[in-house]
Amino acid sequence: MTNMTLPATKPANPNFSSGPCAKRPGWTPAALTDAPLGRSHRSKIGKAKLKEAIELTREVLEVPADYKIGIVPASDTGAVEMALWSLLGERPVDMVAWESFGSGWVSDVLKQLKLADARKIEADYGELPDLSSIDFDHDVVFTWNGTTSGVRVPSGDFIPADRKGLTICDATSAAFAQDLEFDKLDVVTYSWQKVLGGEAAHGVLILSPRAVERLESYTPAWPMPKIFRLTKGGKLIDGIFSGATINTPSMLCVEDYLDALGWAKELGGLKALIARADANTAAITTWAEKTQWVDFLAVDPATRSNTSVCLKIVDPEISALDADAQAAFAKAIVSFLDKEEVAFDIGAYRDAPSGLRIWCGATVETANVEALIPWLDYAFATQKAALASA
Repeated sequence: MTNMTLPATKPANPNFSSGPCAKRPGWTPAALTDAPLGRSHRSKIGKAKLKEAIELTREVLEVPADYKIGIVPASDTGAVEMALWSLLGERPVDMVAWESFGSGWVSDVLKQLKLADARKIEADYGELPDLSSIDFDHDVVFTWNGTTSGVRVPSGDFIPADRKGLTICDATSAAFAQDLEFDKLDVVTYSWQKVLGGEAAHGVLILSPRAVERLESYTPAWPMPKIFRLTKGGKLIDGIFSGATINTPSMLCVEDYLDALGWAKELGGLKALIARADANTAAITTWAEKTQWVDFLAVDPATRSNTSVCLKIVDPEISALDADAQAAFAKAIVSFLDKEEVAFDIGAYRDAPSGLRIWCGATVETANVEALIPWLDYAFATQKAALASA
């Protein structure tokens, strides 16, 4: 029987949202006192802060020296769409998707850009598509880590070094928690609201030399909104990648990102961040493997995310319910834990199968994950008992 005893301890921090995510341990608003508020982002101090954020990003994320890093508007979505609108159309494109956001990029390319030479390579939630079917003579768009499915690519081995097309990778829930193989990636995008727990609305766009070459040698056939323009007169607008942003960034958010990067560097950099996410996910794995009512949405353990951990309820009595009743049961667990201030925002994404989604990125403390686990069992047991007595 699942434990019906009220757990004695709650997580010290109940924030398990998949974005914006928990702040780094020990964070307070005092971390933002050096923000140049009321100053232009084009002032000397504003540009210096943005340049420092780019340089620290390169150091902590281990981005190659010849790759360009830019801070762009509209979070990861803005960064991805800048890449799609600016780079695609020169050759056919393979759109690879296995969850909500990847499917969104498919829709953009097919319905908005209306590219005739676009091919969909898709899989259901919980699985990866057949990566061997990708044609790397084409451009390729994919997510490294499926935020809404908890399924990630196990490595970049499926990408050939001698590819002719560009690889455009949405890495928003992977960056700073997984080992991105930059030699296999031509465009990498993310938002600092994920693994580093930053505030929303800003994206990061990273370009390889091959991507820069495409930008400077190819002009898309469609009109380009000003906010997407990365070149001028056939040359990369280099200022974007040295601190002169396309539009006005929040210097408060930039200061918060600098604080998170400084914490990450002091912690030990990328390897230490990955280790923290791995430890959080290991705590859930140990519990899930001995718990009969829950399982990972990811079918193959080798593809399980260490950040956006997606779980499904597999108890036979609950699984026998219709889809709406299953979703209502999962929502009841989520609502109970929210009301008890044990865990906030852990429901499955709206387009995903019903279940739970627990963020385990580097800013989350393993002790809080461990404190959450008995509450998951308790919430399940109480909701099942309530269902039986209804």
